[in-house]
Amino acid sequence: MTKAQGKAARTSSLTPDDVLAAALEVLEERGLDGVSTRAVANRLDVRMNTVLWHVKTKAGLLDLMADAIVGEVALDDLAGDWRDRAVELMRRLRLALLSHRDGALVVSGTFPALPRTLRLADTLLATLLDGARDARTAAWTAWALVYFTLGLVQEEQQTPALLHDAVAREISPTTYPALSAVLDEYAAADFTDRFEYGAAAILAPLDSPAAKAAAPARKRR
Repeated sequence: MTKAQGKAARTSSLTPDDVLAAALEVLEERGLDGVSTRAVANRLDVRMNTVLWHVKTKAGLLDLMADAIVGEVALDDLAGDWRDRAVELMRRLRLALLSHRDGALVVSGTFPALPRTLRLADTLLATLLDGARDARTAAWTAWALVYFTLGLVQEEQQTPALLHDAVAREISPTTYPALSAVLDEYAAADFTDRFEYGAAAILAPLDSPAAKAAAPARKRR
């Protein structure tokens, strides 16, 4: 088989899953800035138009990548009350994002109407509807949890190890008194603790006695 024949065979047998796998490999090696349809085509040793035939645009490629990363979140074995289940879903999302270089950046730039992303959203909303007083509260709390998790992981994946020292050099009790007073906590790099605190803080108002008293019973079909 000649080189041209081999390339033609690869092109004809190429699947969307092949394109996605190659794109994720490029992401791990080069980060999000290095992901392009050309880079994916080079990885697969095919023409760029072949990749575009499967994904249409770079935005389409990123949607597939985001959906694949979100799809790594397991949706089973969710125990405890609604609040425990909601936090566990976000824990799993955080770990899925962290398992890929620039994972949070990939997902935060998209909202693909694709099955795996929609299943996570549906599972989270079903969980929150068990504790929220109305549909709007459930929907907006879901957004707050997802935005918080995406933002925290972006920082976690990009924060330099010596952040505390870099910040400390720039502040003093006279120039920035509030920052100086809380520096050790503000610049702490324990992102797991930050996540747990933030997720609990977002959900706490839904579980307050006042919120429970105002909550109408959810109609079930």
